Amino acid sequence: KMTMTSTIKYLFGSIGLAMLVGMLFIYQSNQSFLATAHTAEGTIIDFVRSRSENSTTYAPVIAFYTQDDEETIFTSSSFSSPGKYSINEKVELLYQPANPIDAKINSFFSLWGGCMIVGILGSSFFSVGLIITLVGRSKKKRINDLKSNGTPIETTFQSVEINGSLVVNGSSPYQIHTQWTNPENAKLHIFKSENIWFDPSNHIKNDKITVLIDRNNPKKYYVDTSFLPEVAA
Repeated sequence: KMTMTSTIKYLFGSIGLAMLVGMLFIYQSNQSFLATAHTAEGTIIDFVRSRSENSTTYAPVIAFYTQDDEETIFTSSSFSSPGKYSINEKVELLYQPANPIDAKINSFFSLWGGCMIVGILGSSFFSVGLIITLVGRSKKKRINDLKSNGTPIETTFQSVEINGSLVVNGSSPYQIHTQWTNPENAKLHIFKSENIWFDPSNHIKNDKITVLIDRNNPKKYYVDTSFLPEVAA
């Protein structure tokens, strides 16, 4: 369990962090570009079409003259659907005299769209990794508190069930189900173990399993599975 959870946590966190670093790089690159860019008026002369299964997007092909009166034709890196521009439409451009072929349309999305998209995706991935980390720490603290201060009770083993609500790489974990009748109020309590990533059935030798509960709130509990073998790394 720990291996799979940690893999997901570090994978999402690493991807998110890499994207956020990429966003910062794009931002700084754009700032450097804007600091020394020249302006020019361009004309839309054509479109580059990109087709997918569900839609077609368009990137404008633009012609303009640099300050040295040199004609340059470039294709914008900004695709949209439907197309935002029309043939012969005039647009303001920003370019570096040393490399006019990498000109950009002077619009928010053309300049900052990539930075914004990478930032949103990076924040989303990083947030997933962070949430998994925080939930895991909170859960670990709760279990440690129960191990140290919980009241042990003897429960009756009922079954081993597959937790179909969680699927990782096509596999779902197992849970041990037990039950206990509270002698103080005759209420029946059903307990489920933490997720177990192998079938524990053959390792359950009797029908009595210890559960650690919070006496003030039996809904807070931990099924003691220390009798199970440790999975080799």
